[in-house]
Amino acid sequence: MRNSFKVAKWEIKRNMTNKSFVISLFLTPIAFLLFMLIPQLLNGNESKEVVDVFILDELGVANEIDRLVKSEQLNWIVQITNINESDMGQQVIREENVVYIPFTEKALDEGAIQVYKSKDVSDSFLYEAIVLEGPLRQLQLARLDLSEDQKSVIAKGISVQKAEWQDNGREMGVVEGGDNSLKRAIPGLFAAIILLSSVITGMMIFTSASQEKKEKVAEVILSSVTPGELMQGKIIGYFVLGMTQVAVWLAIGLPVFVWKSELPIIEYLFVPQLLLLVLFAIAGYLLFAAIFVAIGATVEDMTTTGNFQGIVMMLPFLPLVFIGPIFGDPSGIIAKVGSFIPFTSPAVWIMRLSLVEEWPWMEISISVVILLATVWLMMKAAGKVFEIGMLMHGKNATPKEIWKWLWI
Repeated sequence: MRNSFKVAKWEIKRNMTNKSFVISLFLTPIAFLLFMLIPQLLNGNESKEVVDVFILDELGVANEIDRLVKSEQLNWIVQITNINESDMGQQVIREENVVYIPFTEKALDEGAIQVYKSKDVSDSFLYEAIVLEGPLRQLQLARLDLSEDQKSVIAKGISVQKAEWQDNGREMGVVEGGDNSLKRAIPGLFAAIILLSSVITGMMIFTSASQEKKEKVAEVILSSVTPGELMQGKIIGYFVLGMTQVAVWLAIGLPVFVWKSELPIIEYLFVPQLLLLVLFAIAGYLLFAAIFVAIGATVEDMTTTGNFQGIVMMLPFLPLVFIGPIFGDPSGIIAKVGSFIPFTSPAVWIMRLSLVEEWPWMEISISVVILLATVWLMMKAAGKVFEIGMLMHGKNATPKEIWKWLWI
């Protein structure tokens, strides 16, 4: 095992001094943050432009409107005007960055307030103007001969909301939303980041094994360590590199998410359920790393990768097939089937457990046993393929040859 750690240390040092790896280590999270923040900054710049709002106040609501504008922090400067509604259309043509709104008896009776704005005022102003509905609705109710209780019921209104249900095995029940959904989703998102990093580093293991074989570096290395120690060292080394990626991504991205969301993300993240989700992510890494390092040893040249090797490299993306059915019904038959397939179960369980309120522990236990057994078998098989493949030169190994190696 000592030699395995030496190989791991060498892989870590070699990659951490690689400019491409270091640049991608910091560039990836920064690129994600820029794609997320730039549209908000652009929208923010648009909304900061102050608009002069002139109102024709025949209803006596000017003070209430001014109070609403301040409480909603709208970039309006509310002013009173005596311009008739018939002249407002011509007025906004001659002026810039202005809006004229007539609050008249006619508009109140018809239930429609016209907004006259100059062309340079964004259409988003109309969405902001929705705040005007409140005082006008109260004014309409005040003119009706209703009791205070009746006014309160009417003013409250009725909201139509989507009811989400889950099958808990016996009966259907409403799934709580809001904060509970976030509490489940945030640990799942963290585990998904680990799994994503494992796929990326798994690809790097494939490249490393193939490159060393092509340059015949492996023959020199194998004179000092066994093939098993070399394979284990690579898997350990790239696992550390993957966790380094996750640490850097979180160090850059987590403060921004905490700042923008104003949610107790740290409190939601460090919960007992996180341990199981991380277990699935690490098991997924070990499974795919074993496959990638073995397949890398069977490839003579990356530019001539065969169809078989290409298909195997697509295994980490197989869970994408289950995304739609899982989000549609996380306890459905398709989601359950994906939970027991070792190549899909890590990603499928991370998605499922981020959506359901009650975890199906029996299914989880069976799936964990199947996944860990598969990881052990794949590590054994990968060791045999790696040992023979690294010393074979001249061509890419065929599926038939790889199958024979497994039984040697």
